[in-house]
Amino acid sequence: MYQVVRARLCALVCRVRAARKDTGMVTSEYAMGIVAAVAFAVVLYKVVTSGPVSAALTKIVEQALDGGM
Repeated sequence: MYQVVRARLCALVCRVRAARKDTGMVTSEYAMGIVAAVAFAVVLYKVVTSGPVSAALTKIVEQALDGGM
């Protein structure tokens, strides 16, 4: 009886440890995620502030404020 309980408890603990082992991101993964997010933000900023896109956005906002006329 004791050996059966011990074996089941060991299997349960080993499963919990295995589940914890692979959860979340490590520091290097956080750093790579932040670098990727910043790079995407820079590209998006450059696109939005470029001449043609800025003019198009300004036109859209002006039309929206004028009621679409």
